[in-house]
Amino acid sequence: MFKTIIEPFRIKSVEPLHMTTTAERRQKIEEAHHNVFLLRSDDVLIDLLTDSGTGAMSTEQWAAIMRGDESYAGSPSFYRFEKAVIDLMGFPCVIPTHQGRAAERILFAVMCRQGDVVLNNTHFDTTRANVEFTGATAIDLPCPESRDLASMYPFKGNMDLAGLRQAFATYGRERIPLVMMTLTNNSGGGQPASLHNIREVAQICREQRTPFYIDACRIAENAYFIKQREAEHKSKSVKTIVAEICSLADGCTMSAKKDGLANIGGFLATRDKEVARQEKDLLILTEGFPTYGGLAGRDLDAIAQGLKEVVEEDYLHYRIVSTGYLGEHLTANGVPILQPPGGHAIYLDAARFAPHLGPLDLPGIALTVALYVTGGLRAVEIGTAMFGHRDPKTGDEHPGPKELVRLAIPRRVYTQSHIDYVIEVVTEVHRRRAELRPYRFVEQAPFLRHFTGRYRPQ
Repeated sequence: MFKTIIEPFRIKSVEPLHMTTTAERRQKIEEAHHNVFLLRSDDVLIDLLTDSGTGAMSTEQWAAIMRGDESYAGSPSFYRFEKAVIDLMGFPCVIPTHQGRAAERILFAVMCRQGDVVLNNTHFDTTRANVEFTGATAIDLPCPESRDLASMYPFKGNMDLAGLRQAFATYGRERIPLVMMTLTNNSGGGQPASLHNIREVAQICREQRTPFYIDACRIAENAYFIKQREAEHKSKSVKTIVAEICSLADGCTMSAKKDGLANIGGFLATRDKEVARQEKDLLILTEGFPTYGGLAGRDLDAIAQGLKEVVEEDYLHYRIVSTGYLGEHLTANGVPILQPPGGHAIYLDAARFAPHLGPLDLPGIALTVALYVTGGLRAVEIGTAMFGHRDPKTGDEHPGPKELVRLAIPRRVYTQSHIDYVIEVVTEVHRRRAELRPYRFVEQAPFLRHFTGRYRPQ
């Protein structure tokens, strides 16, 4: 009936923002070697670097924290956490970790060997790094529709089914220890996968007798998109759709810093008791005892409550619609974005935003610097800096598959006026896009180079 979508919560506590000048921000980004990861967060006005662990917790989550029991082994906090995961996802073996990448490291260390191949709709940065650290190869199989960044295809997070079958034929089942789907597809623009596509991937994996895993970081957001866009599922609850997705899989990894609505934590879950035993052995080595996994009891309780709240449809409606509001207004202002708007973020199309810059000019880095200097926004490049690579023999740089800049929206943190300000800043940078300069790496690490890399404008 009404057009205005209000936040389904009231603000109970506030945190002041540090207002900086353009001159101060220009100095700060130079001191940070033009890498927004190296900025102090106090010097950022609107922080859209990530939605991971940056959300605001609810009153019920803070109350749950007070119930946290810090026993080393057998804490009731663990059993409340375990029950919440099983109730939502149905996997019987639940292993807590301090965050999602720890779950990835343990999973791939157990499942992968040198020369293996792991298939995904699109690996995110830490997922790819943890696969490749084992000596395996990470291969992306995004659906063909995802190549057209401007199209409104509703499920660009789908996996390429023909590509999946071809990969099994090319590499052989014995070299593919598992297939994974990232929901929603973060590197692919926060785009959802359809339940039909997930079911087809699961069926192919069953035919090949290959485990099928879900990267479940944003599974509730993906389920909400399924409810909205897949006609046969409109009458189902989001919680039911999440359970249906998980029923198709052999296990999952999850960063609870996303759809767990917590500031820290993650978990591994599986149906295979022998795999779980091996994972727990590794967990003890580096994370901690299996009933705390590197987390405080209070964190386990916060996650348990968050997993209940994240499937509430009033919250998800606000979450998806408010992200869409940002995308729709940027599009109306002529700013090129990956369409349609994703669940947790808007992805600026840096290649179209700055067509005078080629991939090796790092247009996404130029754009993140400009957003910060112009208005104090911190975004993240998802392009050649993140997913390109330098040939170790020749030193030649190779571009990434896309040139994107992600504006990730923390959960329950920013209000309508904050988002309107973001629209103004991005629009102003777009108006002055001809001023964007090329950048080059000055220093880079062999893995995940975008976190600590240093750049220089040309």
